[in-house]
This record gives sequence, C-alpha cells and structure tokens, in this order.
Amino acid sequence: MTATVATDTNYDELIGRLDLATKVRLLTGAATFNLYAEESIGLGELRLSDGPTGVRGLKFSGGRTVSLFPNATLLSASWSEETAYEVGGLLAEEAMAQQIHVVLGPTINLHRSLLGGRLFEAYSEDPLLSGKLAAAYVRGLQDSGVGACLKHLIANESETERNSVDSVVDEATLRELYLLPFEIAVEESNAWSIMDAYNDVNGVTATEQDHVNNEIVKGEWGYDGLIMSDWFATKTAVGSVNGGLDLVMPGPAPWWVDGVVAGVAAGEVDEATIDDHLRRLLLLADRTGALGTPRSYPADLPAPDGPERKEQLRRLAAAGMTVLTNEGGVLPLAADARVALIGRHAIETTDMGGGSAQVNPPYQVSAAEGLTALLGDAVDVVDGVEVRHRQVAARPEFVTDPFTGEPGVHVTLLAADGSRLDEHSGAAATVMVGFDDDLGDEVAAVRFAARLDVDGEVQVGGTGVGSWTFSVGGEDFAFQLEAVAGGMGDTMLAPPAQSRIVRVCRGDVLEATVSRRIVANPSSPLESVGLFSLIARLAPRDADEVVAEAVRAAAAADVAVVVVGLTEEQETEAVDKSTLELPGRQNDLVSAVAAAAAKTVVVVNAATPVIMPWLDEVDAVLWAGLPGQEGGHAVAAALLGEIEPAGRLVSTFPVADAAAPTWNVTPVDGAIVYSEGIAIGYRGHFAGNAPAPAFWLGHGLGYGSWSYDAAELVGTDPAPVVSVTVTNTGSRPSREVVQVYAEPAAPDQPVRLVGWDAVTVQPGASATVEVATDARLWRRWDTAANRWGEPLPYDGRLLVARGLGDVRATVPLG
Repeated sequence: MTATVATDTNYDELIGRLDLATKVRLLTGAATFNLYAEESIGLGELRLSDGPTGVRGLKFSGGRTVSLFPNATLLSASWSEETAYEVGGLLAEEAMAQQIHVVLGPTINLHRSLLGGRLFEAYSEDPLLSGKLAAAYVRGLQDSGVGACLKHLIANESETERNSVDSVVDEATLRELYLLPFEIAVEESNAWSIMDAYNDVNGVTATEQDHVNNEIVKGEWGYDGLIMSDWFATKTAVGSVNGGLDLVMPGPAPWWVDGVVAGVAAGEVDEATIDDHLRRLLLLADRTGALGTPRSYPADLPAPDGPERKEQLRRLAAAGMTVLTNEGGVLPLAADARVALIGRHAIETTDMGGGSAQVNPPYQVSAAEGLTALLGDAVDVVDGVEVRHRQVAARPEFVTDPFTGEPGVHVTLLAADGSRLDEHSGAAATVMVGFDDDLGDEVAAVRFAARLDVDGEVQVGGTGVGSWTFSVGGEDFAFQLEAVAGGMGDTMLAPPAQSRIVRVCRGDVLEATVSRRIVANPSSPLESVGLFSLIARLAPRDADEVVAEAVRAAAAADVAVVVVGLTEEQETEAVDKSTLELPGRQNDLVSAVAAAAAKTVVVVNAATPVIMPWLDEVDAVLWAGLPGQEGGHAVAAALLGEIEPAGRLVSTFPVADAAAPTWNVTPVDGAIVYSEGIAIGYRGHFAGNAPAPAFWLGHGLGYGSWSYDAAELVGTDPAPVVSVTVTNTGSRPSREVVQVYAEPAAPDQPVRLVGWDAVTVQPGASATVEVATDARLWRRWDTAANRWGEPLPYDGRLLVARGLGDVRATVPLG
C-alpha cells in the first residue's frame, strides 16, 4: 500500500557499520525534541516539534514566536481536502523556518465522548472525514519534505487516567472505526511516522502492541514508516522493542538502551529487530533531509506576523465557522448596524486549547478588536460574566515589563544561592523549568516582575508546584502549591493554581517568586519539572451587575452579539470535561440579552459542542471554534459576510449532558469499555441509542439556500456513486457540501457517512455533483474468521443530505 522514497542509500550497509549499543542509542531521543546524530554514517540531528495548531519548535514553553493556526475542529469544518492540504503546506513553511524535520500531527483519534478534553486537536467523530482530511494534511506537509506523525495509536479518545487506562475494544470496532482514519492516512498519503498512545488496548500498552503495530500497521498495511512513542509513554524495554515501537521519546533514555542491549544478550530480542527499527529511522531521516547531504531551507518564508500569513489564517478560520441558526436572515450583519458586542470571550477571545498544542503567537486578535476594526464607533463593547474557575497566565496587554516598558513580564531564573542564572525582558508570563532547558536543577527559583497599569481590584496569583511569595500595592502574601495526582498533569499540563484579590494603583509593580520543589532521586523525569505562570487580571465583578450592564447596551443597539464559550481550562490535554454546559453564568447572560435586544446573535467560541438552553430565544448562532491568532478578524469577517462561514459540523451537538450515545470518560476498575461498538456520534443518535440531537454532524447553513434535484445512482464500481443537481436559491454566492450517508438494510449496521463533495455556486445557478462512496465504509470484519469478510451488500438506501437533520433525497439500493 505504501511506497518508499526513491533513494540510492543502502541502509543495511550503514547499519552494518554500527555496534549494537550505538544502534540502540539512536532509537531514543537525545533530548526532549531532537534525536542523536551519528557522523560515522552521515546521520544528522532529527528535530521534532508539536504541531496540531502551529509548529512550536524545540521548547515546550517560552520558545520562538510562531503562527497560531485555527484549531483542528475549525479547520476540518471546511470538509475540504484542499483546505487540509493548504494547512499542511503552511505548517511545513513554519517547520522549515525552524529547520524542523517532523511535525507531530495530525491528531486523528475520534470524538467518541464529547467530554474528551483533547477533542479540539482531533478532526471529527467520523472515521472517513477524519482519515481523508488527515491524508490531505499529511500530503501538504510531506510534499515540502517535512514529515507528519499520525497520532495517537490507538483507542485514545479521553484524557482521564490516560497513562494507565485500558481501552477495551472488540476487533470489529477497532478495525471498522478507530483504525480506519489511520489506515486511510497511511494508504492515501504514506505518512512517514505514527505515534503510539499512552493507554493500554485490551490489556496491552500501546507501545507494546504487537497486534496493532506489527501485525496490522507494518504487516497488513505494509507500512514502511516509523512508529514512535508519545512522550514518556514507553513502559518496558524488551516489550516495546518487540512490540513494534521504533523510537522512544523523549531522551536520553539510558534505562531503555541498557534494557534492550541486555535483552539482545539474553536472547529475548533478535538483533534483526533492532536493525528493522533503525532502518525505519534512517528512512525517515532520508525523507526529511537529515541523512547524507543536509537539506537546504528557503530563506523567504512568511513571517508569523506578516501580511501573507495574516490573510491565510483569517480566511481559513472564517471559512470554517458554521452558521447553526439564522432566523430572518439576521446574518450577515448590516454594515450600518449599531452593535452591542457582549461577553468575556469578546474581550478575551480563546484562540487555542491547552497542553502540547499551545504555541507562542506574535499576537492574538479579540472579537472586540476585529469587529471594531470593521464597524468603528458603531460597536459598543461590554464585558461579560466570569468564565473561569481556574486562572491562567497574565496576558501581555495587561502587564508590562517594569524595566523595559515592553508588554509582558520580566523573568529571572535564580540559583540556590540567589545568584542570577538567566533573565528575560518582555517575556511571556509562563516559564518551563527542567524539561527542555539547559539549566534543569540549577534553577532553584523563578522571579516574575510586572507593572500593572490599572487602578482597582486585581486578581493576583500563580500556577505551578512550589512555595510562592508575592508583593504588590504594599501588601505581601504567600502560599504553597502542592501536586495533586502527580505526573505530567500536575507538573506541566494542568499545574495547581491559587490567587487572591488585591487593590492596586496604576503603576504598581507586582513581584512574585516561586521556589521549586527539586526531587533528589526522582522516580520519574517529570517529578522535578515545573511549569510556572504569573496570574494577573482584573478581579471578577458581580455577575448581576455585569448582566444588567449588558442588558442596557443590548436594548440600545440594533443587534446584540453575545460571545460565549469555553477556555483552555475545559479544552486541554490531560483533563476531560465533566459537562458540556457553558461555565459561569453565560447562559443567564444570553437569555437576559435576548429578552432586551431587538435581534440577538450568539457566537460560540469553543472547539467542541456546548449545551444551548437559550437556542429558541436568539435569532442566530455562529460556531467559531478556536480561531487562532487572527480570530477576532475572522469572526468579524464571518459576521459581516466578507468571508462566508461555510463550515459544517464535525461533531453532533446533543441537547443535554449525557444525551449522547457515548458519554462516560472515567475508567471503571481501570478500564473504559467501548460497548457501543461502531455506533458513536451521529450513528448512535440515528439508531435511537440517544435522543435526537440539537445539531447533526454535517449541519451548517452558510449564507446560501439550496434545492436538490435529480438524485440518482450512476455507478456501483468499486462502490455506489450518486449524482445530484444542486441550485443556489439564495442571493449570495455560496459553498454547498453534498453529503451521502449509507443506511444499510441490515439492522445491526448503523448509518454511516460514505462520501461527500463540495461546490461553490452563484445565486440562481445550478451544479451537478457526483459523490463516489468509499468502498472501505462497506467492509465488515468477520470476527469468527478473524479477517475482512464479505462487504455489506448494496442494499438499503443512500441518504443525500445537508447533514442527517436535513436529508434532501433518498436513493434506493438493491
């Protein structure tokens, strides 16, 4: 199924020059995000970077400034392989600017339960949509010589106890659903690397999955690429090397090297297995320009804050936004409308999720800035209710470096004797110590200094395990932050936090110092890691007072636009959600505004579904995702129709918590049983396993209206092909996504998306669209025979739809 790059390199000859210890060492990282070079065989340093929403580089936190892209669910809402390919190409540019060889993405785990904290990184609840978009994204990266990495293999759909949970999945479900996006991406793009997950699958940890890694991926699929571990996911030496894992990350990992060498000596590992792993690593290095003559890199790549990148990111974000409702055509907004723009998310728009997907962007545009830039004084911006339970690092626009006057904070790293090891001016208010830096345990404390250019009450505090002291406005205080559960969650991804309210005067300087907890003999390399942030923001106001102010502004405007949503507190790596309800009193705010305003538009600033109890009270709802650094400009362009928000949902929105086919993400006795089989998301709703949803997968109105005619079957080889004529009956050019679902006659087979295509049509014009269904969606796994059995018969019917909630035609089969 896959093809090796054309090369004259004799990998076996290179491998033959190396002794066993050297070969094994090359199969681990040299540091957090880079691999060992080996001059004797012409192998240069391979450099890896996290990359779902930007190419961060070699530092987890505080690295170079890079572009912040719209999140995966917003980009995939385009239902466009062309868009996915473009995004891959743009990320390749970001990688080449830093001489990064492999970008760790895309994430193609499915949206099994909507409580999953990391769903914002993943494409969809549907395997075909995820796989096809992933394949295009990979081609976009790799056509520029930058490797992609499909993750996370496999059954890694939630974050709770992710390092130990056992995902119990029957073979048919594994094959037909969760492996399918990976299979499609391997088959259609030959992704050069894959990442094994943290969790167990049917009692065997992912990094030791002989069945998945060796038998299926490398065996049945003929995959010639490399399989690496997620960071710190490898649990044993011999088990992983025999289980198909090619590369252990991060490094150095002397315990693994010593264990594998001992395993070879003991006859537990065949040295030919080591050679196969190394051959795959050398092939990856060859493909990405790290073997032999080093590759060259373009010198004229777009800057993260340059006009070319700004246009691209604005367009990509706006085009993926989805019009959920639009009563009376209130959207797009009239250019002369007086707008009350309301909500904390209007002022502090959430542009990215939390965890390893975070990057350091050159700027982030809020919805308030974006809409004001287009409408000027016609916009009245009003803050909303508090949306956070947990506070985050101070934003650069709120604090300035007291020594330089630059936006940001002054950061000093201190040794145990109080001497300065390093310092940064105008820096981000978050610092990582002991993970990807050169100082490690030399850093005993981190000192932050920031000038507060406000008068009144401010919320001040810190995040990160350690002893904190604060001084501001003549007040001194301290607190101790301890790890709760241990591991990566406490130290890096969701560290403990505490804050208090203090009264300050404009110009006061806030000083905070955190003394690190350094473990003498850590059992895990993460025990002494610290991610520390300075909290500084305006203190929350009384919610009733805020709502009353919003109501007054709404009543005085032609239209009220309320921006609500989630934050990186809910949409983050390492933590799952407990509810789909909007945090704080945002629902109360929307209802109060809707009762007072002439027209009300709600913008949902979230990557994944939320519950909307006010849906029937408002005139329009625009789902905006996490729109990246150009987010505010993209929201404004979509609201005013400068760019059509032509997105279609990639997840089904339920009407209430738990009103979905799958829900629980908390392991029971250490396991999550995938008992729903292949009927997740829209499939389960359609089967009656959950109430009818608020919005189905594929739903999206855009700014056009459509009629469908002459739907018919025009072929069956290698799978059914449907033709339909669509007419744009609206007054604006619009993009339509024609979706085809199969509803098999067999009662045990759920409905499933089998194909789609998109077309842009002028007002009053028509276009004929042919949708070829994908033969892989007609397969069935024969559990008794342990092989692919006879495909589903072409019976039942095909549904031609704008989402399963708006089926426009049925085409009988059989």
